[in-house]
Amino acid sequence: MASTNFIDYIKIYCRSGDGGNGSVHFRREKYLPKGGPDGGDGGKGGDIIMRGNENLWTLLHLRYMRHLYADNGGSGGAMRSTGSNGKDIIIEVPLGTIAKDAETDEKLGEITEDGQELVLLKGGRGGMGNDHFKNATNQTPKYAQPGEEGQEAAIIFELKILADVGLVGFPNAGKSTLLSVVSAAKPEIANYPFTTLRPNLGIVSYRDNQSFVMADIPGIIEGASEGKGLGLRFLRHIERNSVLLFMVPIDANDIEEEYQILLRELGKFNPELLDKNRILAITKSDMLDDELIEEVKKQLPDDLPWVFISSVTGKGISKLKDVIWKALVD
Repeated sequence: MASTNFIDYIKIYCRSGDGGNGSVHFRREKYLPKGGPDGGDGGKGGDIIMRGNENLWTLLHLRYMRHLYADNGGSGGAMRSTGSNGKDIIIEVPLGTIAKDAETDEKLGEITEDGQELVLLKGGRGGMGNDHFKNATNQTPKYAQPGEEGQEAAIIFELKILADVGLVGFPNAGKSTLLSVVSAAKPEIANYPFTTLRPNLGIVSYRDNQSFVMADIPGIIEGASEGKGLGLRFLRHIERNSVLLFMVPIDANDIEEEYQILLRELGKFNPELLDKNRILAITKSDMLDDELIEEVKKQLPDDLPWVFISSVTGKGISKLKDVIWKALVD
């Protein structure tokens, strides 16, 4: 599937429906030429609703939706009949989608479960008919209540990938290769920066028919938290991962410094990310013999678990799965 098919940010102008007007009507029958008021209430305007759909993984289906208008409620009628309610508009979104007001940046809510619904804009209430306004001093009210206006707003839909493990690393750190080895995912892989232009998800099988979801997040560069490179476009996906797997190749100039740079970028973007469980994987470890690996170990940080792996030879992959599983269940 082409990378352009992954859409994680959409802005749509939405308007809920107006409520229908109440009716001014008087009962007129053959033997009741001067019956009392019997004007009905107006119907409710349609809502704008966001609903979770576990079969969606992108906002692509909303790409060409620029305006969405819910139906207005119908006007009240004679014999106290209520007007029809306006039809709601339901916007189906993948799990992990957040809705925000584009003008104020206020978070309207988020969807995390299949079938979960969230009313983003309520339709206007229908107006009351003149039947409601009769009293001892005014038995023939010639007025009714107008319907309430609907709400309108430009709404941003922002998808944040839901996954157990997020792969964090500079471009060419081997994230896509690892995902292709441990799962059935088939990400694009090549030897140049930013091969991955969209997050890829894979289900990793573990012992006793257990599994966890791994997300390959496009490469971070120094300054990403300020918008450099792919910048903020993908950093937000890391917020939803339970465990962060930092990946640094063994031929990096300074493994610990590269890890610290990645950590700083995450902290600048969202300090809460620093509270997540972290694991360090030193990739491409088939390039060095055991003696050199022992030397590399002396340079590694001692505040998190680390594993030497090679996606090409399979070295350390089973151990890495064990370390990840332990971090997920602890």
